[in-house]
Amino acid sequence: MTDGPLIVQSDKTLLLDIDHPLSTECRRAIAPFAELEKSPEHIHTYRLTSLGLWNARAAGHDAEQVIDTLLLYSRYAVPHSILVDVAETMSRYGRLRLESDPVHGLILITTDTAVLEEVIRAKKIAPLLGVRIDAETIAVHPSQRGHIKQSLLRLGWPAEDFAGYVDGQHHEIDLVQNGWKMRPYQEYAAEGFWHGGSGVVVLPCGAGKTIVGAAAMAHAKATTLILVTNTIAARQWREELLQRTTLNDDEIGEYSGAKKEIRPVTIATYQVMTKKKNGAYAHLDLFDTHDWGLIIYDEVHLLPAPIFRFTADIQSRRRLGLTATLVREDGLEGEVFSLIGPKRYDVPWKEIEAQGYIAPAECIEVRVTLTEAERLTYATAEPENRYRHCATTKTKHNVVQALAKRHADDQVLVIGQYINQLDELTEMLGVPLIKGDTPIKERERLFNLFRSGEIKCLVVSKVANFSIDLPDATVAIQVSGAFGSRQEEAQRLGRILRPKSDGRTARFYSVVSRDTIDQDFAQNRQRFLAEQGYSYRIIDADDVFQGKI
Repeated sequence: MTDGPLIVQSDKTLLLDIDHPLSTECRRAIAPFAELEKSPEHIHTYRLTSLGLWNARAAGHDAEQVIDTLLLYSRYAVPHSILVDVAETMSRYGRLRLESDPVHGLILITTDTAVLEEVIRAKKIAPLLGVRIDAETIAVHPSQRGHIKQSLLRLGWPAEDFAGYVDGQHHEIDLVQNGWKMRPYQEYAAEGFWHGGSGVVVLPCGAGKTIVGAAAMAHAKATTLILVTNTIAARQWREELLQRTTLNDDEIGEYSGAKKEIRPVTIATYQVMTKKKNGAYAHLDLFDTHDWGLIIYDEVHLLPAPIFRFTADIQSRRRLGLTATLVREDGLEGEVFSLIGPKRYDVPWKEIEAQGYIAPAECIEVRVTLTEAERLTYATAEPENRYRHCATTKTKHNVVQALAKRHADDQVLVIGQYINQLDELTEMLGVPLIKGDTPIKERERLFNLFRSGEIKCLVVSKVANFSIDLPDATVAIQVSGAFGSRQEEAQRLGRILRPKSDGRTARFYSVVSRDTIDQDFAQNRQRFLAEQGYSYRIIDADDVFQGKI
């Protein structure tokens, strides 16, 4: 027995004592394979999952490394069942592999005949298979490459895909590093993706995921389809590619609600790709009617179901997913793993911060107490309406006003979920509001004024959660969110993580109603950021009014 910071339990939970001097070192060591579940003040709870262990295996970690990490940091003897389970779970990855074959097109090969016998008898897998070639090999219908990977993952036998990729139509793309240089982690991320063939790169907001995408395009030197969250993100990608690569204006097309340009590099929005016309997805043929050599999925954790379905059919194209977090509240991380590819590169946010590439940030939860009338309204509301009641309480308004006044000299974003609440705040603060129905040109005008410092404070809805480049934003005040969404919390903090010219620390305030589900959701939202090393300081609203922050 050693005095380590970790307690490994037989139910696959890992308890991390964050007051232990080795807690930070331990958290970084277990991050590649363990998922954080709860993060109260002193003991954080992680869990070992099959998907987490398979992602670690795909990223180059083996069972011996994982077991050594558990043994090194564990305070007590690690249960033998955990050691066996880690080894057996990780050994499942790669016992099946997909390869191309000159005769049959696509084949499934096993290193364990019993596994192949098991999977070919599964009802959902049998229709995807062709003739049995020998004891270790069976043909797969080439069009079912993505679907069989999905089915095998659900069965607990994830297949490694070595079937290769088509090169797509050649198009010369190179990086132009004049006045800037790729950061080491960006180079590692691009190399990790390229050698893996397809997969996901996980980097903090503000860490330059677009540059990783550009580097991947320079590797592929082929026509590229880039899928993004909205039109503003599409235009930011365009500007970045014009600045960082040899591409010119005529080589980059925008495929959105406003434009339908198809060029060697085409940037399309998820909205237009999933738009239905007469009951059918009118634009999904953009995927397969052009000979793309690379498809990039920006904010891959948001991938809509129709894009998943179509991605299953284009497994011969190289696919790169970019995200700040692989967390999905709908539990579809497995779909990302099987259809886009496993995690090829990941780096802790605090590590990037320590290198000076993203700003240090302080996270503060401000708890407000509802008035008696508000508490009664909340208590008697229907369950489905309770979160709206406590998240949009008027009691929060004065706190937001006091915080905005305290940071009058900073660039401040006030972020929320409910439009009525945001309308009231923008009127009270006397600042502009950007929401879903704000025209694109007006959004761009206001964002530009904010970047230049002419506007010091903006109220924004969830349209600003993703892919908005606001390098000088130093303070975010969150008043409401998408329930307990961990990925939204990460994205919102990401709005203020661009490194500041004066090196100042960013401030992320979350205004939460005490003793309500707003407080419960806040705890869940904070889990991912706690895993990255951020801690939330909890203060009372009175401390804001008295200037004690």
